[in-house]
Amino acid sequence: MKASIDKDLLPMKAHYFLFNAGTAPVVPFMPPLAKQLGYSDVVVGTMYMILPIVGLLAKPLFGYIADRYHRHRFLFLAGQLITAVAFFMVMFVPAVEKPQFHCHAGVSNIRYCSNYPKDAETQLEAFYGNRTLTCNMACQMEPDMWDIVCQHWLKANPLSDCQANRTKNTLNFSTYIDMKGLIEEANGNMRCLNFLIPHDLGTIDSRNVTLYCPKDKPMFQSSCQMECNDTFINELLPDSSVINMGNAVALPEFWFFFGMLIISWIGMAVVVSIGDAICFGILGDRHHLYGRQRLCGSLGWGIFALLAGLLVDTMSKEGSIDKNYTIVFWMTLIILGFDMLASTKLKHTQTHMSANILRDVGQMFLSIRCVVFFLWCVAIGLGTALIWNFLFIYLEELAQPFDHGANFIKTLEGLVMSIQCFGGELPFFFMSGWILKRIGHVNAMSLVLFGFGVRFILYSMLQNPWYILPIELLNGVTFGLFYATMASYASIVAPPGTEATMQSLVGAIFEGIGVSMGSQIGGQLFDGVGARTTFEIFGIVAFIVFVIHVCVQFYLQRNGPAENGKGRSTTAASATATASASATPDCPTSIKNLDGFSDVDLS
Repeated sequence: MKASIDKDLLPMKAHYFLFNAGTAPVVPFMPPLAKQLGYSDVVVGTMYMILPIVGLLAKPLFGYIADRYHRHRFLFLAGQLITAVAFFMVMFVPAVEKPQFHCHAGVSNIRYCSNYPKDAETQLEAFYGNRTLTCNMACQMEPDMWDIVCQHWLKANPLSDCQANRTKNTLNFSTYIDMKGLIEEANGNMRCLNFLIPHDLGTIDSRNVTLYCPKDKPMFQSSCQMECNDTFINELLPDSSVINMGNAVALPEFWFFFGMLIISWIGMAVVVSIGDAICFGILGDRHHLYGRQRLCGSLGWGIFALLAGLLVDTMSKEGSIDKNYTIVFWMTLIILGFDMLASTKLKHTQTHMSANILRDVGQMFLSIRCVVFFLWCVAIGLGTALIWNFLFIYLEELAQPFDHGANFIKTLEGLVMSIQCFGGELPFFFMSGWILKRIGHVNAMSLVLFGFGVRFILYSMLQNPWYILPIELLNGVTFGLFYATMASYASIVAPPGTEATMQSLVGAIFEGIGVSMGSQIGGQLFDGVGARTTFEIFGIVAFIVFVIHVCVQFYLQRNGPAENGKGRSTTAASATATASASATPDCPTSIKNLDGFSDVDLS
């Protein structure tokens, strides 16, 4: 028997594949890129707290506009365009200037650039006079720089394992800076101070060394963290290598970076929510096939996330901590361009109209079971934020003690995303219709919460970053099954004519409240107690929420009040019992015979 192909669904499959393929090279790498640009964990957490709030506002607004004015296709294509352009513009965001250690032909100095006070040079010379200060340096190293350190700096007082240190990315040493004769220069919008190092003296592991660089060698130039042994200079010239929130808001480059992320987030919010509404509109009564459309997105994400990770590592300098992300921005621009072409072939017309969209959607909040569903979306958003925004930062911390850790980290991150997609999301999206028929939506919700608890506890136990790969199979439960459950539930309970608004509302609750809160809490915990403890805390909380959810749903099944305070006939009660047994959505709307559920009228 020849298999039939629904040609109307091919453009939808192509969209899911191309949109996820286009965003996979950039979305997961944005938090590590922000760290590379110099922003602290708190800044990253704050940005990713605000971005979902932007989605919270954008999704319902544009979903309402799409339903009210029947502009689904136009807004869908516009969202793709602004997503592509905004992400591409991130490529031009400059990194925050870090202190630089310069050494050439025996002359050494430290170059400090920042928005320091205009009279800083005068204050330093007046306060310190002819004194010298000891400063501790932590400088990024590349293999050729270790040649100079081992052959010249430590020539008279060598370290036995100096050559073995070539795999390390950082050199810690102390040196002295001369506080007289400071040289100031302009550098764009900032000013730079050059501190001379008298007699090129320094200390490495309690060994006195001469910071000598021969004339036949290129300039020894390295980005560093600098901390001097005096409070006055530390307060006047705070460490510019890590930018906290107070300093970030004063930097134009931060607002350019954050502004592009906001625009891209609005674009993605529109594309995802309206795209799902279009998909369910094309599917009609075949809601159980949604997962099979959405798995094409997992396929695109997995392939191009892995490819992006490999390309970033390949195009970056060997041994360098800072990575070259140029290729991923070009990938996003080109692939999303093809997505727009494919999306023009979508055949979608809205067949249902709603006389009062806001009233119809507002009824959802009068249902206890729908409110519990919304709260579940918030809880999942809290956990998802930790994975989306901080998992790669945690992996990079785990990789630091390992030889050549900087060389493989982006490849490992690409493998992580590939396993999340191919080993996790793809099979669960494919089987989501069957799973939801078997265990029902409510039991699926409980299973997702339990999966998060297991996943976070396993993260907290990691010692070797490569051991994360089998854990990522759980992404099938925590994202694949979650997303199919959320989208299907929202589509089933949506009143006719409010499909885009309902998908937008649920997505906004998930991201705008859940992911937003999770990003801020995660950033604060990462900064306060560390990555490992943060994952342990989230894991314990996930198990607690799982138990609460099971108890609440059991109570509602046995003792739940009639929706909207209406009494029910014996027939309706019997139908409701059947629906509850299979965990059918029980909200104030007519639930049609979808995914094998009985026809239940709860209006």
